[in-house]
Amino acid sequence: MADDIFKALADPTRRTILDELAEKSGQTLFEICSRLSMKHQLGISRQAVSQHLAVLEAAGLVETRREGRYKFHDLHTAPLRQIAERWLVPDASGPEKSTP
Repeated sequence: MADDIFKALADPTRRTILDELAEKSGQTLFEICSRLSMKHQLGISRQAVSQHLAVLEAAGLVETRREGRYKFHDLHTAPLRQIAERWLVPDASGPEKSTP
């Protein structure tokens, strides 16, 4: 599962899509495309955005729901928390120390 998450996060366009969903969850494909075009000047087709969303959904980072003929996309952060918790070890001695 972590491999899918890292693959999904490796692409800057997918990270931008996640940023947009973090800012406003529950967007349609049209809304996401519009925000990418207007805010980020990304000239990307609806089909390409749809493919990016499919990768994010397969990784568990985006959940979809249908209401009538509309499909809404929501950010799902649980997989990110699982990855972070995998390597974060509580240290009772104080702040983390880095070794050069």
